[in-house]
Amino acid sequence: MTRVACVWVDAFVAAAAERAEPALREHPLAVVTGAAPATRVVEANAPARERGIRPGIPDAAAVARCPQLIRRPVSPACAEAARRALLDACYGVSPRLEDVAPGLVHVDAAGLGRLVGGDAAIAERLGRAARAVGLPARVGVAGTRAAARIAARAGLGVIVAGGEAQALAPVPVATLDWPADIAHALGRWGVATLGELASLPRAGLAARLGAAGLAAHDLARGMDDPAPWTSWTPPPFWEEAQELDWEIDALGPLVAVLERVLERLTARLSAAHLLADTLELRLALTGGGHHARTLALASPMDAPRPLLTLLEHDLGARPPQGAVTAVALQASPVPRRAVPGRLGRSAPPAERDLATVLARLVTLVGVEGVGAVALADSHRPDAFLPARLVLDVAPETPRPAGDAVLALRRLRPPRRVRVTTDGERRPALVYGALAAEARVVGCAGPWRVSGEWWDAAAWARDEWDVALSDGAVCRLARDLRAGEWYLDGVYD
Repeated sequence: MTRVACVWVDAFVAAAAERAEPALREHPLAVVTGAAPATRVVEANAPARERGIRPGIPDAAAVARCPQLIRRPVSPACAEAARRALLDACYGVSPRLEDVAPGLVHVDAAGLGRLVGGDAAIAERLGRAARAVGLPARVGVAGTRAAARIAARAGLGVIVAGGEAQALAPVPVATLDWPADIAHALGRWGVATLGELASLPRAGLAARLGAAGLAAHDLARGMDDPAPWTSWTPPPFWEEAQELDWEIDALGPLVAVLERVLERLTARLSAAHLLADTLELRLALTGGGHHARTLALASPMDAPRPLLTLLEHDLGARPPQGAVTAVALQASPVPRRAVPGRLGRSAPPAERDLATVLARLVTLVGVEGVGAVALADSHRPDAFLPARLVLDVAPETPRPAGDAVLALRRLRPPRRVRVTTDGERRPALVYGALAAEARVVGCAGPWRVSGEWWDAAAWARDEWDVALSDGAVCRLARDLRAGEWYLDGVYD
């Protein structure tokens, strides 16, 4: 059975501005466009509409009606970020979406009952996801896209299957946005509800209004749209931007702006069950310049505080060369994966602690001095190279039952010991290893390794595996250049 949910945000442009500045929700707000004195209102929030502020009225008239009115210019970047945030929130509930218009998303709800619950649970889940990204949305669920859109705008909620026409009949026609000719005709005819529009003869509507009249008739009856479903594809990266009304030339105010942008970005990632793998910061500077930085995270995360700490330390070490006029953050997402715990293993460090330690290390030694340890292509013991830290641990290969494993526990630094050899120059007595004195009861070796003979850092050593009289099995190493013996490791 086909079930479609529609997620609709009223006054979307104003809602996008409130999402960027949450404090505006408590005050009358109008989003305006144009240059003075021809500035006009594009959209207004609920407190402003209660005071008579409507789209299209001059800015001066809006201020006259509401002296406390707060005005913000239209921001395409802010509106686009809010549009994508709504899609991201819905994507966390269903992978099949249709991006109809800014603030209007269709969600294929067929089959979600087994995962989420009934239609009411699906509607509640979608509304909660939209609120999590800062957008108050209404949700309607019905058997067709048209009926679901009307249910969302009229606040009907869930319409039972097959009852679309009956549920939509009392809805006023003024609830929907009609083309000018359709709205004019319905007004002249005295049609007040969708039920009255649905009762009009189709032949008469076709003769007077043409195809537009038939489309309005189908909409009033809740019939499905003839257009095919156009699925929305998630972008390869997720971005949040903030345009500034003033220039910022200090780190403190810039970090405060970054905190708001990060909170919006991480809320979108959390709603879609994703994590940020890399973070790219772009700052627009006065004079047309830009400051761009890419941060490779040690562990994918969606917590805003660790990410803000990393950005703050990076900006402190490499500040932008000019005042900032706009901020943009871009994240490369990876799916969130559940990692089961393992008995006998210590818990991994918290993301916040790991991010804080890494940020402090970057500040102290620079980005090039922080990373993971990778083995070098050399036989020299402990030879390594710095590499990017990757915490993706490969799954362990199961070991057959009863198969014993002997592991060498390396001592770093190796412990200096005194060794007495026999006539064949093989270890016979070891002093200062695990016991004050131990006799060698078994011996294998030597294995000679050497390298870099052409350099002052040349090295050469003999390695022995020995079994001692106290029961220990050890790895001994003799530095051939210095003639010293070392306890290199113990077998467990």
